[in-house]
Amino acid sequence: MKKILCISLAALFSSSVALAQNVDRNAYKAAEDKAESDYKVAKDNCKSLKHNAKDICKEEAKVAQRRAELDATTQYQNTPKDVEHAKKKLADAEYDLAKERCDDMSGSQKSACKADAKAAKKDAIAAAENPNATATTTTGAIAQNTREAGTNLSNTAREKTADTRTAMSDTMITTKVKAEMAADPVVKAMDVHVETQKGIVMLSGFVPTKAEADKAVEVARKVEGVQEVKSSIQIKK
Repeated sequence: MKKILCISLAALFSSSVALAQNVDRNAYKAAEDKAESDYKVAKDNCKSLKHNAKDICKEEAKVAQRRAELDATTQYQNTPKDVEHAKKKLADAEYDLAKERCDDMSGSQKSACKADAKAAKKDAIAAAENPNATATTTTGAIAQNTREAGTNLSNTAREKTADTRTAMSDTMITTKVKAEMAADPVVKAMDVHVETQKGIVMLSGFVPTKAEADKAVEVARKVEGVQEVKSSIQIKK
């Protein structure tokens, strides 16, 4: 009798596991399909824009899709290999977006922007490959890359105007703020748009909770070089 009971319980357990796995696969597929559908809608909305603004809009839509795919992967098929792959796809998309934003700049400002974008991608890839690295390690590496970029730029800064030097610094601050947000468990970096002008960080976008909005402001304030944080972040209804 005990043997029969054990066999029955084992069979029941196996069935439950199989059902759970099937539900997870279905849920993941649904989330992935929604990410693709949302991307197509967002991309279509870019048609009304022109020139580089249109390209930026498309890349923002792709980043949002990759972020949603990463969330789905983490929630429904949370294996190290799958999560790493999803993070790398997001890093690629963020890099493409950053490069498009750099196209609105010129001269040394554009060069600094591209250097920051490349450094941020490198650190994002490293973080994906080494998930046990702490946020401090990741952001510390970005800070180091930023300092090195600043050192390289200092050789030519004497020939540039004060406004150009400020723009370089602002670009670096923006990069560091985004890196800190990407490392924070509360803030979804893609929910928040970051701009910096003369050390003043301006946050915008739509987030699901007030807690995330408050945390984004808190994270930005702690970044070195930030003079002030202005937030126009709105809560999704």
